[in-house]
Amino acid sequence: MIEDYSQLLRPVYELAEQAGQAIVKLYNKDNANVNLKADNTPVTEADLVANRIIVEGLKKLTPNTPILSEEFAEVAFSERESWQQYWLIDPLDGTKEYIERTDEFTVNIALIDQHEPVLGVVLAPVKGIGYEACRGCGAFKRGTQGMYHFIQTRTRPEELLTITISRRHGKRATELLQRFGDYEVLHRGSALKICLVAEGVADIYPRLGPTSEWDTAAGQCILEEAGGRLMDFQGQEIRYNTKASTLNPEFMAVGDYSYDWLALLNEVQ
Repeated sequence: MIEDYSQLLRPVYELAEQAGQAIVKLYNKDNANVNLKADNTPVTEADLVANRIIVEGLKKLTPNTPILSEEFAEVAFSERESWQQYWLIDPLDGTKEYIERTDEFTVNIALIDQHEPVLGVVLAPVKGIGYEACRGCGAFKRGTQGMYHFIQTRTRPEELLTITISRRHGKRATELLQRFGDYEVLHRGSALKICLVAEGVADIYPRLGPTSEWDTAAGQCILEEAGGRLMDFQGQEIRYNTKASTLNPEFMAVGDYSYDWLALLNEVQ
């Protein structure tokens, strides 16, 4: 069993950087090699290359710890339900962002312990920024030219809220936004939305569409260590590997959870 999460944080971040470098190399080619998986979601060569780098690296780093990845998620629940700890990865979160060349895709690596994310790395390789956290260590942002600093969520402002949301949000999300009164919107892809809340740039990220556990685990650890919460519309924190499906419930990432966000958001359920 892994007990000292802090000792793993730097080597895991370096693995994310290696995967990110491989992704950027392929991203800079003229055309992405895109295929469809069985569920009709896209997968690119970059997804698979990054997955191989991360999986091989984690196996060397912690050879006795299981790994669940978006790119080989067909591990039966009868096998993984006994896992006390495991790595949960999305080697390229935001494949559609990658294909559409928005630069807003990430490498996500999380360590799950007893259904909770206890270590998280989110790296945006084209943007040159990354976020990292582990249980009890705080949350940090890395950037170009050696930038590295502690991040935390902010108190909900009295007037203008900042909401971060996907560019592809649907009708229900549009209706939800109208309930906030005056607000500013920041459109971002992938796990960057959770990280914007974690670093106090946004106040809330409401998610009304489907996501999978590997989309949120790393960001959740970062958000929680920064002082926020990732919770469903009943106020329960998102937990992992508790059921056969790897789909998350609809959720919200909030910075200031002393405010009653539930009363507002449940009006659109």
